[in-house]
Amino acid sequence: MKLLKPLFVSALIAVAFSSCNTAMAPVLSTNAANIDKTPLKTTPLKEADLKRWSDLDLVADTVPGMSVDKAYKFLKGKKSTPIIVGIVDSGLDIDHEDLKGKIWTNKKEIAGNNIDDDKNGYVDDIHGWNFLGDATNENLELTRIVKKGDDGSEGYKIAKAELDKQVADLMKQKPQVDMIVAADKGVKEYLKKQVYTIDDLKKIVTTDATLNKNKMIMTSIATQAGAGFQDEIKGYSKQVYDQLNFNLNVNFNGRKTNDNPDTMDSKFYGNGNVKGPDVEDALHGTHVSGIIAQIRGNNIGGDGVVASNVQILPVRAVPNGDEYDKDIALAIRYAVDNGAKVINGSFGKDYSPHKEWVWDAIKYAESKDVLIVHAAGNDSKDIDTEPNFPTDENNGVEISDNLLTIGALNYEYGSKLVASFSNFGVKNVDVFAPGVKIYATVPNNKYVYEQGTSMASPNAAGVAALVRSYYPKLSASQVKHILMDSGTPISTNVNVGEANEAKPFSSISKSGKIVNAYNALLMADQMSKK
Repeated sequence: MKLLKPLFVSALIAVAFSSCNTAMAPVLSTNAANIDKTPLKTTPLKEADLKRWSDLDLVADTVPGMSVDKAYKFLKGKKSTPIIVGIVDSGLDIDHEDLKGKIWTNKKEIAGNNIDDDKNGYVDDIHGWNFLGDATNENLELTRIVKKGDDGSEGYKIAKAELDKQVADLMKQKPQVDMIVAADKGVKEYLKKQVYTIDDLKKIVTTDATLNKNKMIMTSIATQAGAGFQDEIKGYSKQVYDQLNFNLNVNFNGRKTNDNPDTMDSKFYGNGNVKGPDVEDALHGTHVSGIIAQIRGNNIGGDGVVASNVQILPVRAVPNGDEYDKDIALAIRYAVDNGAKVINGSFGKDYSPHKEWVWDAIKYAESKDVLIVHAAGNDSKDIDTEPNFPTDENNGVEISDNLLTIGALNYEYGSKLVASFSNFGVKNVDVFAPGVKIYATVPNNKYVYEQGTSMASPNAAGVAALVRSYYPKLSASQVKHILMDSGTPISTNVNVGEANEAKPFSSISKSGKIVNAYNALLMADQMSKK
């Protein structure tokens, strides 16, 4: 999944948003019809509300959340059943304080005996499986295509041209990165502190030209990025150098599992360490998991969508770079075989040399009544016309009815409703969910705001899990369409794409709606009684 540049480098972090479309059943009560005609609140959200804006309601709060608080009022007194949610991602800090009691355990396996007790081919898979082994960094798929050499194909030429372009673009950014990092270092040395504020910068008075330049650079960045600007700098620098050193480097080999990723001859590789070799590298997967399952109402983080009876099943298959089709296909099958009824996939790429393996896994999940919820991607593009994998479409024909693709919303209703980075498409994006400023768990008992369709997907997956937990007789396909059909329809124009073009919200997804947990449960309740 494409990473987002910091605010001071790109407008991508500036609040911009995403949305969706579909007709609403008359019994449903959260409807945006009156909102479109009513002046909205313009005051900034309080920090306490921002940390859980996904739970708020568009009509009551004028915040385009998923009405989760309202949903729990409806669920009061109703019984839920256990639900397993597979998280195919970068790994998971299974010891996080806000995920206690929420981690899946394989009761058929004896920990640490180095024996495949349940005979499923995966030794000591106590809390899931790690298909990456000790690897963290990887090439992008286009880099892997170029590494294999010029075979005269059009695919090679396209990948080579794109690789050259991306490297050239990064080499233009590198001097800026180095300048910012040097300015930050200079200010730290002068102030004799590793963490400083904009007020500290204002107090610097000097005739030193270099220090004044450093002060000017960092003041500009701190003003734009706000609190946490030094983390933004660190993240931006890491992103640029990771791409140059690993993602786009044809001389780098990241695979460490001794299998051939271009064949399905070997399937039982990796290990049972779902944290990965360094738990800090499991930030993405831990954040995604927290969005779904972090403990509600304990005042030590955000609130997960699913309050109880949920178990998170981590499957590590997404590196810092592009995932392998083989790993994803096997990860989906592993989650299905171990009881997941919802699988979240916050990953994606532009090239998929073995897409048929992933298609087969998606169809396998459908045969076992498993819903896969997938992030639409962060390239600000129309994925009806530009590639984005995985997909449930083969030559324009849908191969299954169990894949739900999610675009990202901003917390500000109106023209900026759709996240500026979010992909869109009236055929290939199904519905939109909150994906900007999402507060959730990260490794070592920490919490941060993150953004991306990576965050929108688990928000929607959480609602799907909630529906399946309370209405377990409904099929994966039914739950998919409930999330689409019961969502809140939006009739306003929104800005989308790199050109920030104004389009009707109804024209950028199949449903034209935003996920609404309360409406989804009402519809599920109705359907389950028929």
